[in-house]
Amino acid sequence: MFAYSTAAEMLALCEREKISVGELALRREIEMSGRSREEIFGKMKALFRTMRESVLRGLEIRNPSPSGLSGGDAAKVLAYAESGDSLLGATLTRLVACSCAVLETNAQFGRIVATPTAGSSGIVPACLVLLEETRGTDEDTLTRALFTASGIGVVIAGNAFLAGAQGGCQAEVGSASCIAAAAVVEALGGSPERACAAGTFALINTLGLVCDPIGGFVEVPCVSRNGMFAVHSWLAATLALAGADPRVSLDDAIFAMRDVGRRMPRELRETSLGGLAVCPSACKRNFGGNGGGFAS
Repeated sequence: MFAYSTAAEMLALCEREKISVGELALRREIEMSGRSREEIFGKMKALFRTMRESVLRGLEIRNPSPSGLSGGDAAKVLAYAESGDSLLGATLTRLVACSCAVLETNAQFGRIVATPTAGSSGIVPACLVLLEETRGTDEDTLTRALFTASGIGVVIAGNAFLAGAQGGCQAEVGSASCIAAAAVVEALGGSPERACAAGTFALINTLGLVCDPIGGFVEVPCVSRNGMFAVHSWLAATLALAGADPRVSLDDAIFAMRDVGRRMPRELRETSLGGLAVCPSACKRNFGGNGGGFAS
């Protein structure tokens, strides 16, 4: 009754039932799992709390990660946000800090929620935690927004890919930006159509993004990329809430991402055989500071 495989089918069900994407995703999970609404909602709320904890832990990190590639930048960006002189403004600069923080938590073996992957795990948490901090959005609303993210994530996973090894970073950060933007829109009261518009704006503007981690670690450029694309997600949500039209459907954006990913050389799909991973400043590094790390 609540099954769907495309965004068009998802929107049709939302229209039929007069419900949000998040509510549809919740009903779908109830139908598929046989578990109660209370149990499923409670588990999603626990995931949100883990996300919040990963943000807070990352903001406290000062020491370098085992690879030496990350650590402390989230705290520096947070300090800049609080300085009153940030070029981007306090809120968006804090958004960057929170997203970077999750990746720094991951790099130091902290607990994160892959949303949808470890390499893109900072975007959704940062976007929702910032709504909590700046808008006073309550925990139940943010949990429902996570169902929005998961509902659209189902469509992406079923019709394209989420892994950088399959489709480049457009599949990871692009998908994370897509579901984060949609989640923000529904958290702020936007319609399913506007949520899909936000996801479309986010996705069409990440097409072609390669996955080229230095040394094979999920740190550079992943930490800063998460920070920058969290802002991208808020901008996509802003466009949608303003009523702007992406001119293409979310399904078409997803299919385009799949096509681009299939055409992308394997060297640019998380193999560390191209892009930044083979630039001179990366290749001369000894990761971990012990003289024995690997350079691509």
